[in-house]
Amino acid sequence: MIDQTLAGCVVLVTADRRASELSAALERRGATVRHAPALGMVPHTDDALLLERTRDLLADPPDTVVVTTGIGFRGWIEAADAAGVADRLLEVLAATRIVARGPKARGAIQAAGLSADWVAESETSAEIGETLLDEGVAGRDIVIQHHGAGGDGLDEAFALAGARVRSVVVYRWGPPPDPALVRESARAVAEGEIDTVVFTSAPGAAAWVSAAQDAGVLDGVVRRHASGGVVFAAVGPVTARPLIEAGIDPLVPDRGRLGSLVRAVVTHYGGIEALDTVAGPLRVRRGAAVLDGRVLPLSRTGLEVLRLLAHARGSVVPRDRVLAALPGVSSDPHAAEVAIARLRDATGSRALIRTVVKRGYRIELQEQS
Repeated sequence: MIDQTLAGCVVLVTADRRASELSAALERRGATVRHAPALGMVPHTDDALLLERTRDLLADPPDTVVVTTGIGFRGWIEAADAAGVADRLLEVLAATRIVARGPKARGAIQAAGLSADWVAESETSAEIGETLLDEGVAGRDIVIQHHGAGGDGLDEAFALAGARVRSVVVYRWGPPPDPALVRESARAVAEGEIDTVVFTSAPGAAAWVSAAQDAGVLDGVVRRHASGGVVFAAVGPVTARPLIEAGIDPLVPDRGRLGSLVRAVVTHYGGIEALDTVAGPLRVRRGAAVLDGRVLPLSRTGLEVLRLLAHARGSVVPRDRVLAALPGVSSDPHAAEVAIARLRDATGSRALIRTVVKRGYRIELQEQS
């Protein structure tokens, strides 16, 4: 059976890099995805300074290389390959101690045919700094491949402790491709148009929060989250920090991977209690309804009527309330009967919605059958 756990959920993806991969994973599980990159990524694969520092490293190899991001490390190897020095760079790196800032950096290192000698499982530069400084870095030659957020204090800390430090910057975070789109996405969250917002980097989370502040809707976003109207999810604790500082408590998976992020969102929605109806579990969301694992072919009006009945949780919904959920203004009981008949056809179950004579309609729950 196709996983439709996120059917009817509108998910906002704020990432630039790997956004298509993340969006596809969410869509496969039924989500409707909106995309508003909070930051752009400015590559430096053709930057003369990057190649200059790479050649300096080749001529004078270090004893330690710190890799802070998987995408940055891959970009570095690609830039070296374009310059014809990738094989030599890999030889030099193979002879050094390689330190990785988390599983994603380790994965990129392994993809290049190398091995990380030590991995900061917390995915923080702080853990790298603490570990290496505790070991002692005086007299050591350390190259640091920096992440897109720029300096993280490692250069200064290691230099003060007596190390020779050289920096390699492969890409930097830049402004969002469409700042107005980011502000509009924050307004959409505040106005209840979005079910879930996902973040894959701390700079991106901070930039989105800043955009919400600039748009004057951050308080509304926080209130919407506090009421349970929108769920936030961050790929790891570092990414979560700007959200927490803004008063938002996001879902954070145990492992800092995109797949784990998607699973955390799916687990959250899969754990939301469904109505146990005579036709199977029923979940009614913003954009769709799922009955016994099947997305129902409902019109907007049909979805609103089913939402009304589901919200009553087996209690009778008067006919006039059903009429009020229909477009236009009508007091004709026949209009309500037609709407209910169409809804029964769409659900494929004649028993799911019961007519209670002279009173209205109700969802038939298992306990009522």
